[in-house]
Amino acid sequence: MIDVFYKIKSLHQLGIKIHLHCFEYGRGEPVALNDYCEKVYYYHRNEGHKGFSHKLPYIVCSRSANELRENLLKDDYPILMEGIHCTYLICDGRFAERKIILRLHNVEHEYYHQLYKHESSLLKKIYFFHESSVLKKYERDVSGKVMTLAMSEGDVLKYSHEFNSKNIFYLPAFHQVNELKCSQGTGCFCLYHGNLSVAENESVAIWLLRKVFNDIDVPFVIAGKKPSERLRRIAGRFPSTCIVADPDVEAMEDMVAKAQINITPSFNCTGIKLKVLNAVFAGRHCIANEQAVAHTGLEKYCHIAKSPSDFKKLISELYLCPFAEEEANKRKELLEGLFNNKKNGERLIGWLW
Repeated sequence: MIDVFYKIKSLHQLGIKIHLHCFEYGRGEPVALNDYCEKVYYYHRNEGHKGFSHKLPYIVCSRSANELRENLLKDDYPILMEGIHCTYLICDGRFAERKIILRLHNVEHEYYHQLYKHESSLLKKIYFFHESSVLKKYERDVSGKVMTLAMSEGDVLKYSHEFNSKNIFYLPAFHQVNELKCSQGTGCFCLYHGNLSVAENESVAIWLLRKVFNDIDVPFVIAGKKPSERLRRIAGRFPSTCIVADPDVEAMEDMVAKAQINITPSFNCTGIKLKVLNAVFAGRHCIANEQAVAHTGLEKYCHIAKSPSDFKKLISELYLCPFAEEEANKRKELLEGLFNNKKNGERLIGWLW
């Protein structure tokens, strides 16, 4: 959602008139979108059994809408499809001559396989496993039909090697940071943040507690959306740990900025982890594993740990080490170069037209 919103904002600032078509299923209709779009269309998503198909992934089939199809046929503007989720129309012959670009958010079949591995609910495990299997075939079919723009070079390589995709390119993620916000000096805690209602993120938080912070006397904050009772219970066993549940945007930004170390491991290596990008541009020291940063352009701006002992060693080394101006200047070059929203917006316009 962050990539989509700031892409819209960047295109608008570059003079592009945007007609936004999106599916609404519980998040409401954000007023802010009207500031950047000529018009915003909302469609109902077919959730539950109405969205299931034996041939199509649920995330695709549930986002099919005749009204959307008819609205898009009223003009001949180029179409930017956000994620595999929104590619239902690719197989419609009426769009065969239309300029269509797919923005790839993840290698979705791998992402869903990781969700399957870390889910504890049997019913959800079955769903994630089935969706991963169907997505793999669907992604192979879709990959050769339209130009694709991936958020990481790793995803470009995977599509190229696994699906023999010839028309895929790297376009870095759009993001909310207009200027570097890294605070110099020393912070006062370690932070892991994310959507804690996602099983993989909860698994990472529990892994950090049990394997990394189990014998380190350093303040550790876990912050994010909807932490489960299980996570709260496990965290309660560690005196130096606290959970901040459902912080608003300002509170989360404040924690990222005040932390001495942002800790951002991941158990999957698809796409780019925007929380790592945010930590690099708005926080001090950042420790990640290879899965979180491989082929993203962020590798040399994070300290890389391969094992729990590596994490412990780096935490010990960095916790009292002030964040220096030299490090901040390196990150400024990254913000003005690879992750420059204006430059990447101009590149996207070049592909669209």
